[in-house]
Amino acid sequence: MKTGLYQSLERIAAVIESRKGADPRNSYVAGLLAGSEDAVLKKIGEEATETVLAGKSGKRLPLVRETADLWFHCMILLARHGLGPGDVLAELHR
Repeated sequence: MKTGLYQSLERIAAVIESRKGADPRNSYVAGLLAGSEDAVLKKIGEEATETVLAGKSGKRLPLVRETADLWFHCMILLARHGLGPGDVLAELHR
């Protein structure tokens, strides 16, 4: 049985997948997917730094929001490589 969290991650992954080939002018995700991998990696670096800073702040809501942004951008990178949340969850399970 798939949990609500797993279903949420799969739904987000499906949306990301649906943006492949979409018009980059109309979709943030399509723009990242159409660009170079370095652009995605740079965005992950930015989000990771923001997550660290939010963690240092001691404020819960900014930490949750920045972590969500980081996870989202990691999911875009995974999609570029034909991977998804199931692959990461299997590794965590292992």
